[in-house]
Amino acid sequence: MKIVFLLMAMICFTTLHCICRKDLKVGDKAPAFVLENQDGNMVQLSDFLGKKVALYFYPADSTPGCTQQACSLRDAFDDLRDAGITILGLSKGSVKSKQKFITKQHLNFPLLIATENTLKAYGVNHGLLHFIFRTPQRHTFLVDENGIIVAIIKNVDTKNHAQQIIDAFNKAT
Repeated sequence: MKIVFLLMAMICFTTLHCICRKDLKVGDKAPAFVLENQDGNMVQLSDFLGKKVALYFYPADSTPGCTQQACSLRDAFDDLRDAGITILGLSKGSVKSKQKFITKQHLNFPLLIATENTLKAYGVNHGLLHFIFRTPQRHTFLVDENGIIVAIIKNVDTKNHAQQIIDAFNKAT
């Protein structure tokens, strides 16, 4: 009986949470943030005004799908840079977990420690997995030089995410 009650409570909570949230859309100003990176330095979105930025939210460091996605971005880093795109990975975790992920996978872009407020501002803090594990959904927000969201990738292809980002930026401009 307790299990049924807990299951019902979880379903009600996630349903209510999804109904009450406001999703970002193309044309919205990207929510500002100040977050710690893998080196313990503070990074704010406004530091990147004048640049195209891909904010990719991923569930957790060093998990199979997240590793595949990060390595896709690492392997196509030159193409992304040539397109003028800056990559920022955002997920929960710690400086230590970010450093370990970067070192093990030879990542060539920064990872930021997302706060619950940032996850909420970007609308990636819902669903059953977030409710249970507190991890963000796998979404990427493409932000133009003026800080405006020009595309949102919700169906992420972890193997080819870099090309998805390039194609979406090209389509948006």
